[in-house]
This record gives sequence, structure tokens and C-alpha cells, in this order.
Amino acid sequence: MRGLFVMWDVEPVAFSLGSLDIAWYGVLWAVALLVALWIFARMVRREGLDPRLVDSGFLYGVLATIIGARLGHCLFYEPGEYFLHPFMAEFPWIKLLDIRGGGLASHGAAIGLLVGLWLFARKWKLPYVWILDRVAVMVPLCGALVRFGNLMNSEIYGDPTTLPWGFVFVRNGETMPMHPTQIYEALGYLAIFFLLAHLYWRTKLAQEKRGVIFGLFLVLLFAVRFAVESIKLPQEAWEQGMALNMGQILSLPFIVAGGAILWWAVRRPVQPYSDMPRATNVLKNTNKKR
Repeated sequence: MRGLFVMWDVEPVAFSLGSLDIAWYGVLWAVALLVALWIFARMVRREGLDPRLVDSGFLYGVLATIIGARLGHCLFYEPGEYFLHPFMAEFPWIKLLDIRGGGLASHGAAIGLLVGLWLFARKWKLPYVWILDRVAVMVPLCGALVRFGNLMNSEIYGDPTTLPWGFVFVRNGETMPMHPTQIYEALGYLAIFFLLAHLYWRTKLAQEKRGVIFGLFLVLLFAVRFAVESIKLPQEAWEQGMALNMGQILSLPFIVAGGAILWWAVRRPVQPYSDMPRATNVLKNTNKKR
């Protein structure tokens, strides 16, 4: 601390393997994925389902999230570089998946994850809403870890502030304290995680009122994102002067969809857990006979 603000000059590289630098951002992404795997494994075990759901769901979820996050950044924030390039015939398309080159968008990750989970639900003949409710519990915690990775990278921070917890991001050449919006978002996501975890582990909502947890997750998480975006510096130059930045524009459909899903889920009659597909139980029974 110096004066009434924080001098932030943290090295973004956690460690090196030879000539390969491993950034804190990558480390926290990996921790987030492992935490999600652990939570999902506990859910599957708690509900007495086939343990093979864990590895399969993790594979679908990870691939869909990373691919969606990268493509989302390229499409939403740098379309001119990746999709409107004047020499598309000669464009090195592999750059789209060059994550080390920078650029992952959480809205793209959300869309990718929804697609991946739909494919996973079809493969295992599971109700789509069933898997969405469970993944909704773990995503806010993962999102908080990723935002701390952004903090270690000294990126996506906010406007200048006179508040005592303002951060001076020295590595970016800043001389004025800025809102540490990475921390604001992370704290908001952690609060949502604890709420949804309580609803899943301590109530019967996930079993009897499918869709409530997922709908609540969409409304709360993207409302936090919308609010924090209002004090963030623009990520791209073309966002200057916009009434709503791209992060806010992309958050609105998720908030509306979440409200609609929540309304639909609350009005639905109670659903017994016994209507879970028999195929899952058959797989478990087959494993026991071996």
C-alpha cells in the first residue's frame, strides 16, 4: 500500500518450464477446471449416477468452454482481425485457436458451454435442464478464479477512482488508481456460488424444480457482469462513446433468458427424481454385474 491506493506490479508469469512461461492466468484457468471436475464428481456420486458421467461431462464441458471463449473473443471483440480480414483466402485460420496469443471472452465461453452440455445431455439421454442446473452451481466459482487471473495479468480493469482500494496497474504504465473490477466481479461471482451451492446441497430445488437454479444463475451472474461493465475501461477502441459496451450488450440476452427460464421453472409442477432416464441406471447395473 502507498497512500490511499494499491500499487499493483505483480509478475504475471507463475513459473517457467524451460523456454515456456506459464502465466498465473493459465494456472487459475486450470484450477477452475479441476474444481469444476471435483464438484461435478461429488454431485454424480451424491445422486447415485453412473460415474462415467464425470469424465464424459468434463471432456464436453472443457472443450466447449475453451473453444467458445476463444471464438467469442474473435467474433465479438476483433471481428475485423479474424472474420472480416481482407485476405481471408490466405488467412492462417489456426490463429483462431491460438489461446496463447490472447483473447478469451466469457460470453463466448457461456455459449460454447451451453452447446457442449446439450451434446453431452443427448449422448447420455439426460434432461438438458438437469445438467444445466448442476453446472450452474460450479460456473460462478470458476468465473471468480478466472477473474483473479485477469488481475494477475493487470487487464480488464476499471475507470479511475479516488476510493482507497483503487489499484495503480504499474505494468500497464498507469499512474492513477483504477477500479479493480476483476475483484468486484470475482466477489460477486463467489456470492452467487455460495447461494446456488446452498440451494443445491441444502434444498430440493434441483430435484423437484428443475430450471430454477439455472435461471437464477443467468439472472444474477450476468446482472453482476452488466453492473461491473459500467465502470470498466473499454476493451477495444471502437467501444469508445457507446452507451452500452459490448460486455453489457452481450449480457442483456442472458439476463432476459434467465428471467424467462426462472418464470417457467417456478410455474412447472414438482418433478420427481424418478423420471431420470433409465439408461443411466442400466449402465450402473451393468457395471455392477462385471
